[in-house]
Amino acid sequence: MSKPSHSSLEWTDLDQRAVDTARVLAADAVQKVGNGHPGTAMSLAPAAYTIFQKVMRHDPADAGWMGRDRFVLSPGHTSLTLYTQLFLAGYGLELSDLQSFRTHRSLTPGHPEHGHTSGVETTTGPLGQGLANAVGMAMAARYERGLFDPDAPSGESPFDHTIWAIVSDGDLEEGVSAEASSLAGHQKLGNLVFVYDDNHISIEGDTATAFSEDVLKRYEAYGWHTQRIEPAESGDIDVHALYAALRAAQDETDRPSIIAMRTIIAWPAPGAQNTEAAHGSALGRDEIAATKRVLGFDPDKTFDVAEAVLAHTRTALDRGAEAHAVWDSRIDAWRGAHPERAELFDRLVAGRLPEDWESALPVFEPGKAVATRAASGTVLQSLGAVLPELWGGSADLAGSNNTTIDRTSSFLPRGNPLPEADPYGRTVHFGIREFSMAAAMNGIALHGNTRVYGGTFLVFSDYMRNAVRMSALMRLPVTYVWTHDSIGLGEDGPTHQPVEHLASLRAIPGLNIVRPADANETATVWGEILKRHATDPAPHGLALTRQGVPTYAPNKDAARGGYVLKDSSDGAPAVVLIATGSEVQLAVAAREQLEAEGIGTRVVSMPSVEWFEEQPREYRDSVLPPSVKARVAVEAGIGLTWHKFVGDAGRVVSLEHFGASADATTLFAEFGFTPENVAAAARESLAAARG
Repeated sequence: MSKPSHSSLEWTDLDQRAVDTARVLAADAVQKVGNGHPGTAMSLAPAAYTIFQKVMRHDPADAGWMGRDRFVLSPGHTSLTLYTQLFLAGYGLELSDLQSFRTHRSLTPGHPEHGHTSGVETTTGPLGQGLANAVGMAMAARYERGLFDPDAPSGESPFDHTIWAIVSDGDLEEGVSAEASSLAGHQKLGNLVFVYDDNHISIEGDTATAFSEDVLKRYEAYGWHTQRIEPAESGDIDVHALYAALRAAQDETDRPSIIAMRTIIAWPAPGAQNTEAAHGSALGRDEIAATKRVLGFDPDKTFDVAEAVLAHTRTALDRGAEAHAVWDSRIDAWRGAHPERAELFDRLVAGRLPEDWESALPVFEPGKAVATRAASGTVLQSLGAVLPELWGGSADLAGSNNTTIDRTSSFLPRGNPLPEADPYGRTVHFGIREFSMAAAMNGIALHGNTRVYGGTFLVFSDYMRNAVRMSALMRLPVTYVWTHDSIGLGEDGPTHQPVEHLASLRAIPGLNIVRPADANETATVWGEILKRHATDPAPHGLALTRQGVPTYAPNKDAARGGYVLKDSSDGAPAVVLIATGSEVQLAVAAREQLEAEGIGTRVVSMPSVEWFEEQPREYRDSVLPPSVKARVAVEAGIGLTWHKFVGDAGRVVSLEHFGASADATTLFAEFGFTPENVAAAARESLAAARG
């Protein structure tokens, strides 16, 4: 697609009036509800307006248009910065929505929420993550271009677009920003532009309290294109300088760009500007009235929007329709030239998997011991051949996580010295950056069309946790490959042995934790995750073993979250043993002991509690008969998950303390994860059930 015209900025009195309208709307909205963050929305209004009205390619009538640029407001607390522009541009927000800011069921919640408000590309609030989401979006845009139009010259493909983000001091202070920005520079993401709001204010006052680095030198060291614009004489943002910098950033296609601009929070409020109070508190009626007088508004009117202003700003709808039509014509031409890629494009946009894709899932020979992390790696490499949309990697642990989908193709920019480097490569090297990996994966999923996964050790899910929570909050279909899932990892010791992690992650609403028992369960659950991608999007966390575990015959009911792996010999169990992952083999061995004693024993493998609880009551009762009160749950972690499944008479074989440095066999025996101990727990439960 041809590059946009870079003629000088046309800025009229109506443009200035629209910016000032956004300012007073922000002040009025916070004042009405009595809480919120007015100051940054006031000072950022010229920047946001310039992006939405003068630079960004978007169509307010079709917020999901594939050809659009993306905009991320990383400091989500200043949500009015975004809401006022969505209102002015015609995304469907109206004045009444701004008047109901931060109230229940409104379209203008305190922080922007993806899927709730049209035009909001990602949920932002926890600082730094929006920035990392934007990095992921830029990565996804490059990978998608590789799928659909890899040979087009730079700027000439309908799949070329820009990711714009506003970032704040708070974003840049958060550690995740360093991780994500370092990765973006390394990847040479020339489609990414940050506008840095350098306002020197945080909740505790002047940022001199905690932040004194030279941000642009930092970003220069990351490999970014850096610019700084000076304020206008008035102290406000110089929109002409900003426009020129935005266009220069857009022209820089070999590096990501950051533009620093010194702003004055709450500008031009006479008494509130440049104060920390303006960050998170209503200005007060007198201060708002004074601000309106400065800007030429009637101090006695609230939510005052001139018809001429709205008519002017909503010409964004006309520009959007025109850009959309141009893009449609280019897509039509591309389709004619690339029919096979167009077929792939249509399938991915529709969220469909290819015909007969499940035949690529491997089947493993029963009996052989295979680590589920190794089985997962085999699944990924098998699926890679039929699912070009599947890509991902690891936080520098690919050899341990088995997350290399293609050893000959690494997602790395032109100029990287590695022989497998390919700007459109399949295998992503996130580096030792677990938090930003998860947040970037969220951005990749938000961008659409591809299926992303990322791996590390389960114990490091702690580093990622808030981004995982955001995956769940947005119901994003990302897949976390967490390996070394228990004390079974052995000699690395308690620092690397997850104990509380499975239960802790299961506590996140909307996150599905999947801990397969063997290689065939691993293949089945991977298939189920991919099926759910389009029909029931949600994040999944795979918890996989380092050590080998016995392989059982395939059972498709593993996709239901829980199923009968081994039933009692007479079909009427006296006790039910429930287990996950590497502990399923212990339940199977314990069953043999109990059956030899004449105790009918059923073994239930439950790879996913969340999937199991989705099943109809009839199915769940068929697996866990309510009449059978004697139950034992076995998992090498804390037992919080299992008490509701085993009931008052049940027993839980769990690990309620940290591990130790020793081989897996020693640790499992030392901490009671043996068939004998599971059988003993079953006998105790039977006695308790009999009363």
